[in-house]
Amino acid sequence: MTKFLFMATYTVEGINGLMREGGTRRAEVIQALVENTGGRVESFHFGLGPHDAYVICDLPDQQTAVALATTIRAAGGLDTRVNPLLTPEDMDGALQLNMPYRPPGG
Repeated sequence: MTKFLFMATYTVEGINGLMREGGTRRAEVIQALVENTGGRVESFHFGLGPHDAYVICDLPDQQTAVALATTIRAAGGLDTRVNPLLTPEDMDGALQLNMPYRPPGG
């Protein structure tokens, strides 16, 4: 499983729905959706920053993440973005790769 961070910003339509249903109900809907794909929600938080909601979840693969993000976004109510998350071990492995690179002008 791979970890992903979903960031969502509510549209006017979406925030009105959230006000009717409540935050707990929204979290339940997202948890059921993710679990239906074979994934697991690690955390769900509402925020006061550039995004209104943040979800960290484990998903089977990138295709599942894209399918979730596009399905949620296409339904309306949310502008959703998704980022894969790396473990410290993933970062260690990446840093060990030899990448020959010459900067511009170098």
